[in-house]
Amino acid sequence: MAILRLALASLWNRRLTAILTVLAIAISVMLLLGVEKVRTGAKASFANTISGTDLIVGARSGATQLLLYSVFRIGSATNNISMASYRRLAAHTDVAWTIPFSLGDNHRGYRVLGTNQDYFRHYRYGRKQNLALAEGKPFEDLFDVVIGAEIADALDYELGDLVVITHGLAAEGFQKHDDLPFRISGILAPTGTPVDRTVHISLEAMEAIHVDWRGALRIPGMAVTAAELRQLGIEPTAITAALFGLKSRFATFGLQREINEYRREPLLAILPGVALQELWDLMGTAETALAGISIAVVVSGLLGMVIMLLAGLGERRREMAILRSVGARPGHIIGLLVAEAGFLTLIGACVGLALLYLGLIAAQPWIATTYGLFLEITAPTGQDLSILGAVVAAGFLAGLLPALKACRQSLADGMIVRS
Repeated sequence: MAILRLALASLWNRRLTAILTVLAIAISVMLLLGVEKVRTGAKASFANTISGTDLIVGARSGATQLLLYSVFRIGSATNNISMASYRRLAAHTDVAWTIPFSLGDNHRGYRVLGTNQDYFRHYRYGRKQNLALAEGKPFEDLFDVVIGAEIADALDYELGDLVVITHGLAAEGFQKHDDLPFRISGILAPTGTPVDRTVHISLEAMEAIHVDWRGALRIPGMAVTAAELRQLGIEPTAITAALFGLKSRFATFGLQREINEYRREPLLAILPGVALQELWDLMGTAETALAGISIAVVVSGLLGMVIMLLAGLGERRREMAILRSVGARPGHIIGLLVAEAGFLTLIGACVGLALLYLGLIAAQPWIATTYGLFLEITAPTGQDLSILGAVVAAGFLAGLLPALKACRQSLADGMIVRS
């Protein structure tokens, strides 16, 4: 305890340097734990985007590509699924429910999703949570639209406002369906998933707004009004992908094989969890690089502390000599400097942890809105405490270098007054 009190008194006499050292360590610890929080939070957010779905079915491509465009609205499909094939598979005896998707257009950079009422009944996210409407109701009219919570906040939309869809995925495209505006009939409650950034219309509406289009261009001289489209009774001819829920999990692999061997058109069925794991495997290199950068930041912080202690030895030669002259042994000198280094690291680690949680509290809404990642604020995990313990232990070890150098300074050398 005497060594600890002496170490604290010594640090107080050099408090400005000590505070700067603590801040350097705190920032490095905050970054190290922050990267880990973002990594685990991103995994949890991605995993919570969809739940309760047994299979995702789309045109034959890659499992990761199908997962990205059907669930996360990233990228585009290579082909569509005919409605005939979809209805045949949806009627399979093992299938309990399905949700068809049709993607392709956007509204001011937000993806437009064509679907049906089963989307609001069966789609699950997080721990099998249902979608809920914060305001309004699902689409009923052909030109009703239901928007996600983020879109409503970002664009300041309310029920009854008109929405114009842009043809294709270019947010500022010149080809707009401005002759067929949609009316907002519902606004979904926040989910922390890509649903918040999605414009939902019916499959029939997705088909209707493209009646007078061929590819990326409008057919010259052909224009169909909203009233005429309502009378036509348009039915969708194709979809982009579909979610399947089965009556029994035991039927999953059998139906997956049956769909992958489907002869009428090339299809692909994937298990969401397996595809998500493949996605994380692809990102493993980036995760390793981030972890390496974070560790390097912590090491640089500890090196800064060692440099501070070493630089301070020149000013503390007389202090060391006086301690030796009153009976302090080499072990006491080592204990003093190691205690100083350990105490600085411990305080820095605690301050870094506090800064991390303050940052999470402040940035959590912005991160959720901007990137769709919900970083849950929980008590430090066992892994977090292990990281902090390793950093503090490294701080104690880092104090050995200046401590051993101080021990080599002779008593006579310490008492010499240098001019």
